[in-house]
Amino acid sequence: MTYRPPTWPVSIKGIAVDDHGRVLLLKNERQEWELPGGRLEIGDPATEVRGDDSPEQALEREILEETGWEVKAGPLIAGGTWIYEPIPGRRVLIITYGCTVLTPNRAPVLSHEHKQVGLFSAEAAAQLNMPQGYKQSIATWYVRT
Repeated sequence: MTYRPPTWPVSIKGIAVDDHGRVLLLKNERQEWELPGGRLEIGDPATEVRGDDSPEQALEREILEETGWEVKAGPLIAGGTWIYEPIPGRRVLIITYGCTVLTPNRAPVLSHEHKQVGLFSAEAAAQLNMPQGYKQSIATWYVRT
């Protein structure tokens, strides 16, 4: 029998804040609020679709696709790498970056991937139905120096 190491899905997430100090969040199919982002894409040479060259590039692409916001990803959030189990037996490695919003006056748009888009103060975000890892990452980003 050949050994096959286990693989984990990885989700790159970003904290993007508008000019009014509100964090951008999306509601998923589980009725949880989450940070925008997603998976790295490998691309397809047959169709000339280019893959992501870095986690930061993937995050910038994902946030643009999901919300219409242009961002610059980085830095990594201290404590923002954690394991989430959205359904029993399925674990996802979450890696969270802070983002600089390049279009802070643009209203975010809702893509087909989510149920709702919202902008929340740090205090309001802490009260939402959202995994604790996201809440901690948001709190860390707001108190950075």
